Amino acid sequence: MLQQLKIQNDDREILLTVIRSSRKSIGLEVRSGKDVLVRIPVQLSDREVEKFVEKHRKWILEKTELMQIRKSTGNYTGAVPAEKLSPEEIKNIKEKIGARVRYYSQIMGVTTGRITIRNQKTRWGSCSAKGNVNFNYQLYYLPEELLDYVVIHELAHRRHMNHSGEFWSEVKKYCPDYRQRRKQLKSYDLV
Repeated sequence: MLQQLKIQNDDREILLTVIRSSRKSIGLEVRSGKDVLVRIPVQLSDREVEKFVEKHRKWILEKTELMQIRKSTGNYTGAVPAEKLSPEEIKNIKEKIGARVRYYSQIMGVTTGRITIRNQKTRWGSCSAKGNVNFNYQLYYLPEELLDYVVIHELAHRRHMNHSGEFWSEVKKYCPDYRQRRKQLKSYDLV
């Protein structure tokens, strides 16, 4: 069974890691400028995987090149790698983010379940239907107005579990310049 594929283009070689699971569809995930994950159903044949990759070759090359450019010009959070955080730093991160969640929960008149701080690879935050909120520890290292924007964004999901017009109106009530903050946040890359 195929576990890896390579795409060669000029002087670039891109490694694709094949991950089989119980999923029903095929998915591509560009992890860095040189690494791509191909998530596939267990029963898919190697030949079908190769055909799929060849069909999406142009997309893979474009996205990996874009990731390389972003990496070289990226705006990083300056966060200490999660595995190197001291117990005191972890405590400070939890306290700061927790305090902002409590502050905005009260102002916005919403409740939350668990507040969890994680090392998420692709998200700044999330909110579950049960009201549990998760935040990326790297928010601690960003300007406070960006931390506040993410907290407000996730707490607005307590009223609207979508990104509808009503949701964005809710965000705007507590963060009138949310568009600017959102754009600024997108300029940062998670490490």
